[in-house]
Amino acid sequence: MNTEQLTGNNNYFEDFKPGDVFEHARSKTMTEMDGVLITNLVMNTAQGHFNEHQMKGTPFGQRIVFGGVTASLCIGLAMQDTGENALEERAMDKVRFRTPVFHGDTLTAFSEVLETRDTGMAEGGEVRFRHWGTNQDGKVVFEGERTVLIKKRSYWAKAGR
Repeated sequence: MNTEQLTGNNNYFEDFKPGDVFEHARSKTMTEMDGVLITNLVMNTAQGHFNEHQMKGTPFGQRIVFGGVTASLCIGLAMQDTGENALEERAMDKVRFRTPVFHGDTLTAFSEVLETRDTGMAEGGEVRFRHWGTNQDGKVVFEGERTVLIKKRSYWAKAGR
């Protein structure tokens, strides 16, 4: 099967240029299930993520979403544009959580191409992205850098790979 039938045609290594900025097409509302399920699955015992009664007495006034869930959602929203032709996730760096996320917040993701690097491999090259997510009020809730090995069109489009 030709992989170009399964993925977009503008997200190969050769398509990314430093300075490109994307506002990704989808946004997602953080549900209670999103926040609480993963917090419990990874056994994060911080009361701020699952003890509603205790959090009512804090300046937040409610539970806050675990940062790992926030980062995953923002990176996930970016994947159609930045990871659809990924061969390997190589690094995640400079992760920061700027504003708390609450159940009911709607997040939108953005990405900027910081750098492209030809690895010398026929199959792929590295792209370093800066990703960030905002809530419904436009406040930045997450930012981080991600390095990905992405397929080269020049290799994968030949002979229907």
